[in-house]
Amino acid sequence: MSSHAKTPRIGPVELEDVLTEIARQILEHGAASITPWGSTTIQVELAVDRVREVIDAGAARIGCSSCESPKLGGLATYIDHTLLKPDATVEEVDKLCAEALQQRFASVCVNGAWVKRCSEILKGSGVLVCSVIGFPLGAMASEVKAYEARRAIEDGACEIDMVQNVGALKSGFDEFVEKDIAMVADVCHRLGARLKVILETALLTDPEKVRACELAVRAGADFVKTSTGFSKGGATAADVALMRRTVGPRVGVKASGGVRDEAGAKAMIAAGATRIGASASVAIVRGGSGGAGY
Repeated sequence: MSSHAKTPRIGPVELEDVLTEIARQILEHGAASITPWGSTTIQVELAVDRVREVIDAGAARIGCSSCESPKLGGLATYIDHTLLKPDATVEEVDKLCAEALQQRFASVCVNGAWVKRCSEILKGSGVLVCSVIGFPLGAMASEVKAYEARRAIEDGACEIDMVQNVGALKSGFDEFVEKDIAMVADVCHRLGARLKVILETALLTDPEKVRACELAVRAGADFVKTSTGFSKGGATAADVALMRRTVGPRVGVKASGGVRDEAGAKAMIAAGATRIGASASVAIVRGGSGGAGY
């Protein structure tokens, strides 16, 4: 009998128990020490000599990454440096990462196809990778959103920006909306990532914005976010203030869409935003103004 055959192996049931316990500890840890901007950190160690057991039990990939939430300080630490246009090139993606490293932005926010490249460039830098899910309409099946989130996290994303199903919310299908978000939140938290839920505030009435925030929080969202930047309007200070009042101090609020200068970014922070999504990020931190864009 080989030495490998003598090694105790983890079966699928035991592996699921381990994952469930990790998720439980994350939730428990977060309830006790969640930061004001809506994030938690927990470290789980896997001994090197147990990696083979996990592979034998059926794991296709083992990831090890640091998704610690950025610490708020200067204006740059609030910003998700964003490139979501459909014709973005690899040169533009690489430039985005280089600018994020130079300015020390909180993250780069990209479409899923670019996550792996960005995570390789930014590895160990403290600049996170954020990916959008169900973007920009939010109208696809919940299972598709959950798979998209899982794949992005496996490729290196630490944060997921998911578009809620706006039509379902406006139809009064609150239970469906909550379950849609909860399915993605479960994937994110099991894999150690944070979830931001995009409300698309330009399409909602104030009562609908409040309902959307409440459903997102109940479903386990770490942040609520104003806009995709691809609809008829973006972030407003009034919407950010309404969202902050609704979710309270322990959930993050991200203002995105149309934030193009330092004054606009600071107005969003004053209204209660703890993260800013912008493509004009470099101009913002330099005190200038960017052109039209996310």
